[in-house]
Amino acid sequence: MTYEDAFKNKNKIKFVTQTKYMPPWPADPNYSHFIGERTLTPEEIELIKTWVDNGAPKGDEAKIPASPVFYAGSFFKKPDAVIKMKDAVPIKGNGADHFYIVKIPAQMPKDTFVSYFEFVPSQRKLAHHVNGHLINFEVGNKKDIDLGKTYALDNYKDYTPLYKEMNVLNDDGTFPVLTPNTVYYLPGFTPPVYPNGIGGYKMNKTAAILLSNIHYGPSSKDVLDSSYINIFYGAKPKRPVFETQMGTFGISKIEPELILKPNQIQTFHTQASLNGDATILSINPHMHLLGKSFWAFALTPAGDTIPLIKINKWDFRWQYYYTFKNPVIIKKGTVIHVYGTFDNTAQNPNNPNHPPKLVWQGEGVRSMQTTEEMFQFIFTYMPYQTGDEKMDLGK
Repeated sequence: MTYEDAFKNKNKIKFVTQTKYMPPWPADPNYSHFIGERTLTPEEIELIKTWVDNGAPKGDEAKIPASPVFYAGSFFKKPDAVIKMKDAVPIKGNGADHFYIVKIPAQMPKDTFVSYFEFVPSQRKLAHHVNGHLINFEVGNKKDIDLGKTYALDNYKDYTPLYKEMNVLNDDGTFPVLTPNTVYYLPGFTPPVYPNGIGGYKMNKTAAILLSNIHYGPSSKDVLDSSYINIFYGAKPKRPVFETQMGTFGISKIEPELILKPNQIQTFHTQASLNGDATILSINPHMHLLGKSFWAFALTPAGDTIPLIKINKWDFRWQYYYTFKNPVIIKKGTVIHVYGTFDNTAQNPNNPNHPPKLVWQGEGVRSMQTTEEMFQFIFTYMPYQTGDEKMDLGK
């Protein structure tokens, strides 16, 4: 933030930039480009080294820009509204993964449109991922959303009684309107932000966020989680945005089956084509600790290759939703190919098993455990319209 900060950490800065450990940007900038790339050019990296080797001089103080101003509690700006957990969620420090269902009530001033939701974890070291849905209650269907259980362990086979206990049903016992996957989180993740009119959600005056799956990694001590959600208003959506995923829990089969044998490095493949022309806005590769590299591209019927993303060195701690500056157009008949390489050897410093053991894609929440594995390619898209390729998503 200041020269003094930089000077104190000058040797560390030199080391992490020389090794390309920082800034954190797993995607290969020589393969495809996205909004907000956190990269340094070779010339910039060498300039930092030269500066440090020469004693890190301060230079002309008149040219030092003012420190940036950040809003505490958001990666973006001051939100239009904030909703919080009614009760803190207790996380047992028993060294095991925990999966919760959490209800966050939202009584808004009026019906409105939301551009995006930002999940802010209070236990950042433990929060592995969040999948959340927006629940809208129509006028007269819900008297008090604050009643009922705040959270429950995800060990239910029949969720209807649980939803009744959590008071997420209408007062007459029917299901309210639910918009899936409106709140999302992974390590390093910030929600994609599109120009006004693209994507977004209608949010009723009486609403709730149902975190249908909030996953906490293993902890050695008991802690409480009081995470919250920032809400940013936007214009009424003119172009709805859809999300789908390939691989684990997705529309395409993984070949061979995702079974990671001990002491081996293996590569897996999945492929899919869409039913119509699509405008792809953002992409999100996902693997766990055994991930080594990730590669996705599209192959047109004419044999042309459309590069999507290449991650040469997978980093579990940084899993972005990458947004293209100009959308990628995938025409009907084009096949999306995804390759994932996993390292289940003792040479992988992130391997949670010593010695390495057989790891596979389990069923339900089992596959979501940090020590298990997933292979997913998630992307958001719109049905194609003429001129979409010229759209600037960075505006």
